[in-house]
Amino acid sequence: MGEQIYIIMVIALAVLAITDLVVGVSNDAVNFLNSAIGSKAISFRTIMIVASLGIAFGAISSSGMMEVARKGIFNPTEFVFAEIMVIFMAVMITDILLLDFFNTLGMPTSTTVSIVFELLGAAVAISLVKIIGVEGNLSDLGNYINTEKATEIIIGILLSVFIAFTIGAIVQFISRVLISFDFKKRPKWIEAVFGGLAITAIIYFILVKGLKSADIFSPAVTDFVSNSAELFLLGNLIFWIFISWAFAVFFKWSIYRVIIVLGTFALAMAFAGNDLVNFIGVPIAALQSFQDWQESGIAAANFNMRGLTTAVRTPTTLLLLSGGIMVVTLWFSSKAKSVVKTSVDLARQDEGEERFQPNFLSRQVVKLSIGAFESFSKIVPPSLKGKIDRQFEVPYNYVPKSKVQDMPAFDMVRAAVNLMVASVLISIATSMKLPLSTTYVTFMVAMGTSLADRAWGAESAVYRVAGVLNVIGGWFFTAFSAFTAAAIIAYILHLGGFVALVVLLIIAASLLLRNYMAHNKKTKEIKAEDSLRRAESSSIQGVIEESADNIANMIKRSNKIYTGAINGLAKHDLEALKKNTKGVSKMSKEIEGLQNNIFYFIKNLDDSSVGGASDFYIKLLGYLQDLVQSQEFISKIGLTHVNNNHRKLKYNQIKELKDLDQNLEALFNKTMDVFHDRSFEHIGTILATQNTYFELVDEKIKKQVARTRTEESSPKNTTLYFSILTESKDIIKVLMNVLELYYTEHDSSVAPAKISKS
Repeated sequence: MGEQIYIIMVIALAVLAITDLVVGVSNDAVNFLNSAIGSKAISFRTIMIVASLGIAFGAISSSGMMEVARKGIFNPTEFVFAEIMVIFMAVMITDILLLDFFNTLGMPTSTTVSIVFELLGAAVAISLVKIIGVEGNLSDLGNYINTEKATEIIIGILLSVFIAFTIGAIVQFISRVLISFDFKKRPKWIEAVFGGLAITAIIYFILVKGLKSADIFSPAVTDFVSNSAELFLLGNLIFWIFISWAFAVFFKWSIYRVIIVLGTFALAMAFAGNDLVNFIGVPIAALQSFQDWQESGIAAANFNMRGLTTAVRTPTTLLLLSGGIMVVTLWFSSKAKSVVKTSVDLARQDEGEERFQPNFLSRQVVKLSIGAFESFSKIVPPSLKGKIDRQFEVPYNYVPKSKVQDMPAFDMVRAAVNLMVASVLISIATSMKLPLSTTYVTFMVAMGTSLADRAWGAESAVYRVAGVLNVIGGWFFTAFSAFTAAAIIAYILHLGGFVALVVLLIIAASLLLRNYMAHNKKTKEIKAEDSLRRAESSSIQGVIEESADNIANMIKRSNKIYTGAINGLAKHDLEALKKNTKGVSKMSKEIEGLQNNIFYFIKNLDDSSVGGASDFYIKLLGYLQDLVQSQEFISKIGLTHVNNNHRKLKYNQIKELKDLDQNLEALFNKTMDVFHDRSFEHIGTILATQNTYFELVDEKIKKQVARTRTEESSPKNTTLYFSILTESKDIIKVLMNVLELYYTEHDSSVAPAKISKS
């Protein structure tokens, strides 16, 4: 193949760079969108415009950050062009697959750690091949790899997680004690001082991060900030305190909102300016290496890559193009919204549906924390404790459940602290030339501030801690899997050459497509029309009217599940029964969600309707739960029977079950039509047929008893058959109970009261 394989590699790397920009922005958007979206201080459109401007500004200034991909992890002089291209190719394939995997899960991870450990893994793999080739030993690896840099990164991970969480918690606690949750009523000078501190921190952050980039500011500005940092900070603090006071007093502006806008811009700029290397640094280094090799006329296996040790400016056109792709992705990526949602949900102030399940470690952490807090509380004077507790009292505002999703996850004070603390920590680390992940810092600051704000109460702490532990565990998994996967892919490319390259690219494209389709399917399922909605009406007639569609959908799905269980048993089809069981589990979770909503439902009721409407709704949920439990039992015993390879049901048993299925399908359809069309006056006709269905089941039970006495030889079949008939009878009872409940309570002459949507 000669030169052609490297041309193909460069083209492939260009395509991978674009893809990496898309998946990278989807992951890192959480860094700068979390606080603004969570607090809803400004409209979503404004948030996106501010973030887009920050990204564009940062991308243009990121040229100087590309060196880490060229020489930060390995020593280029120890490698030839052919080996470098294998390393770069392995890094990009691994990076895209790894980041897309985390995005699909909706979990934030660090693109910095990903790229560093991918470079490290691929370089180690090729270095070991070289060492073995010359019969060297493992100690020679230090000649090829910058082990000091890798050690700094690992220490940086551990320190950033602990420090960011701790500082975030401390600053938020102090801020809340001084400002309280009722921050709008606090004296203007408090707002002015807070604004001065926060804006000064963010301005300094912008300048310090800019110092590492190429010519953003004039040399006079950068020199002054570097050499006279204390004077610069003091002057800024005084200036911004005065400006904040003027805004608050004369213009009636909320300085917290200004901080959030400025902080979002600053973090977006820092992300693009410093993390762009994570996405296009390797492809650009590969392109420049290819150009150097072409000009040399030396064979790829002999051309030494010492050229990577020199600093090279990245073309502005490439930076502009990259910034454009990042901005477009930010606006249209559903995965970016998914990752942001994870961070916002873990930090939100109110209770609600929790995404993560508690585990042993999260339970122990919460238990130990409660014990430590109670011990500490004993030594704090009661009067001081009472004053502090009053500052953490959240003013009660009645919010209809229908509008809860429109409410901020946390207030503007916490959002401003998130941005201020993250800016300060990243600025300090940058000025000290310490490796730091913006993802780690911003996420852990958000978790620390939510803890200090008492957002992790007794109802949610074990779930939130489990979520944080999952995310942190994912970060370490990132480092391990990035190193391992890149090393394996590099070795495969080394052995397989062009064929291995084509196969790996096809596999990568297939996995990306599969993840994209799976994510879209999951999103559609969440929005599915037949998913059960929470009742939000405030009277019995309102609940009847609103829940009718829920019941119709429930009946429709129950009919499908029951038929699926019978057909799966008849055909002895294990896969169909597994799929059916998943459908029942999904419906069961929705019923559980409705039951978890009872608290909010009762809160929303009219005083005149509390007794009747709550009793109606609780009974209804009880019946729905009974229906799901019967379906679950039928699906489970059928699946177990087939999975254990027990005998198939006899022809007569299958025939009778199908007859029962057809009769129940008619009942399901009649019931579904009543609720779908709101034709509650027809319920009486269906209730009159109750005994007919019971007699049908009893008749089949008698036939099976007779068969058992004469011809049945399988105890497992007998148990299965009787269980299905018994549960089928329970299903009929539940349907009749639901119909009777609506028949009794529905009154067409009463207009259904509903919660105001205004």
